[in-house]
Amino acid sequence: MTDTPQPKSDSLDGPIRLLGIETSCDETAASVVEGGRKILSNIVASQADIHAQYGGIYPEVASRQHVITIYPIVEQALQQAHLTLEDLDGIAVTRGPGLSGSLVVGLNTAKGIALANELPIIGINHLEAHIYSAWLDSPDRSVERDPEFPLLALIVSGGHTELALMTDHLEYQRLGGTLDDAAGEAFDKVARLLGLAYPGGPAIELAAEGGNERAFSFPRAWLEDSWDFSFSGLKTAVLREVRRLEETDLPLPVNDLAASFQAAVVDVLVNKTLSAAREFSAKDILIAGGVSANQALRQNFHDNPEFTVHIPPLELCTDNAAMISGAGYYRYIDGQRDDLNIDALPNWPLSELT
Repeated sequence: MTDTPQPKSDSLDGPIRLLGIETSCDETAASVVEGGRKILSNIVASQADIHAQYGGIYPEVASRQHVITIYPIVEQALQQAHLTLEDLDGIAVTRGPGLSGSLVVGLNTAKGIALANELPIIGINHLEAHIYSAWLDSPDRSVERDPEFPLLALIVSGGHTELALMTDHLEYQRLGGTLDDAAGEAFDKVARLLGLAYPGGPAIELAAEGGNERAFSFPRAWLEDSWDFSFSGLKTAVLREVRRLEETDLPLPVNDLAASFQAAVVDVLVNKTLSAAREFSAKDILIAGGVSANQALRQNFHDNPEFTVHIPPLELCTDNAAMISGAGYYRYIDGQRDDLNIDALPNWPLSELT
């Protein structure tokens, strides 16, 4: 296990405890993490049922729900951790990327708490936080071995599909990303085509369990000589197949379509990531983000003996505040302290952090 970095400033007694606040999309979350690893609390209030009726996130509804939920969630996180605000060393809060209205709710909440309690505030990049979820110990699992650098990270979260090379903590080299639909977006759109529930990722995965992944030969966009991704052609291929089948009198083979689509996405994600890891001599691979909860994706990566693959437990794959606190710890010991006038950055790329 690698040594835990020590603070550059602020000599403190005992481990550093940070309150994390996450409101980038439709989850209102708060967490307390100790030493960048130990989760003392991790509370998430999902709005999935609210947005299901729209078939996707309704931004104005999301931000209003955050306003209603945020303070009770913060209080619950503190109670579960058996701590008060006086026991904290700072507040880490998602600054971006995400929905602007949602981000502002979390930021303003963090600013208010920080100002009233004379605590430092640290603005966190949501994508970086997903990466640092791999260093967190969940209540029923401890990290057996920390990821080793150089590290190849695949982030598959919502509207993001991105490959980055990490040479050390907080150091990123962007290799490639989505040119159109991200993997998560493709799952949502294809689920809608197949008449499945929102969110699309879990719905596609469930339907695929009863299907034949070889029933349909959907395209893979390899984009040779590039580490970028593209899933719009795959989505269009599913649409055309659905329309063709609907012209027949036979029932739509939803399970086979879901399984074949999922296999195509997983195939591209796994093979491009492995190729990049070889190309850049990575020691380990890290997969993070909501799509990393997909069991087919996890199994395909773990079946490859060439690299040690780090994937967070399921409860840390989707949006949560423990990952915000975890990333906040590394930013905190690096000396980051933000002013109370920091604003949301809805399109904040990971590449701007280095």
